Amino acid sequence: MIQFKALLIKEFKEAFRDKRALMVAMTMAMLAPVMILVLSKTMIKEMVATPPIYLNVTGESFAPKLIKQLKQNNIYPLSDVPEDIKNLWTERNIELIIPENFAEYMEEGRVITINLRADFSEKALNAPIRRIKNQINQYAQSIGAKRLIVRGIDPRILRPIQINDQDTAQPSSNAMFISLMLGLYVLMAAFMSGLSVAIDSSAGERERNVLEMLLCQPVSTFKIVAAKLCCASTISIIGVTLTLVLTSFSVSFVDLTKIGATFNLDLLMVLFLILLLLPISFFASALQLFVSFQAKSFKEAQSTVSMIIMLPAMIPVALMFIDDKPQWLDWLPVSGQSLLMDDLFKGIPINWAAFTGTALVTVGLTAALVIILSLRLKSEKVVLALS
Repeated sequence: MIQFKALLIKEFKEAFRDKRALMVAMTMAMLAPVMILVLSKTMIKEMVATPPIYLNVTGESFAPKLIKQLKQNNIYPLSDVPEDIKNLWTERNIELIIPENFAEYMEEGRVITINLRADFSEKALNAPIRRIKNQINQYAQSIGAKRLIVRGIDPRILRPIQINDQDTAQPSSNAMFISLMLGLYVLMAAFMSGLSVAIDSSAGERERNVLEMLLCQPVSTFKIVAAKLCCASTISIIGVTLTLVLTSFSVSFVDLTKIGATFNLDLLMVLFLILLLLPISFFASALQLFVSFQAKSFKEAQSTVSMIIMLPAMIPVALMFIDDKPQWLDWLPVSGQSLLMDDLFKGIPINWAAFTGTALVTVGLTAALVIILSLRLKSEKVVLALS
């Protein structure tokens, strides 16, 4: 125990000695809440705001009532655009072409073709084009309803069945974009925060010949690996905690009432998330140490271990596209924690069997990595980077 304590103190001194590396390790924890705040405000603004849209209308005089409805919904001809944003809307070049026979076809009750031209691959035009289409469709539906009324037909005959949506989701589920971002960021914080410490205490110490000197001492390799794991995972847990605390503060500046949603990251939820991500922090650090020791140099370890960061980014995104998720995904590292966080944010009761199962599997894999690494450190090929 005295040997392990000495090794642990040594690892923490090494980790906290390089302040710059420590600040880089905490980058994700500090940037994630800021990104959540900015993206949330931007998304809410796009969801509730109806800023003016300007489009180049050809044949404006052929459909004055349609143009009037568009104007009532903040959609104007390009001739009305203010000078300060004229270049922007000219470059976007949204064009509405109304045919000359619009009035004639309208009078005869024939189908009228209106052309909407734009660069549909441009992401910035998605919202304006959607609003223009909605208004034209609403105008067309109102004309169709009036034609039926004139003929003595109830327009409701076209809608024999009406669906009444009754959303049973909790109010917090409407803020899923915040939940998705937070779940992704805390998983990435668990993998990124201890990354530099794990690489430096493995490949870095080997290049500085510290590892060789350490192995010459009467200390078991298991204690050496365990001390390195405890140090790196502690930094990882600090990163996760910092991410959650700062996010709970930043989310308070987001007005979710505009979209009828609520999101409350209280102390109890923060503590549960830390408990949930505790095994992941140890697993991430063990995996990073294991991969770093297999690399032949510090630079190779940096490039190789950096690929591990893709795990917490890819797995939750992949889960979003799986409709019928297999039961075994609840027990695996990363996927199990990700699914539990989704349920927690939706207000669904916690599945304690899945929580226990994924924690045990994660701890078991971590223990296996530590044992394998401690055995490999007895080989000169690993210590001297000969393999």
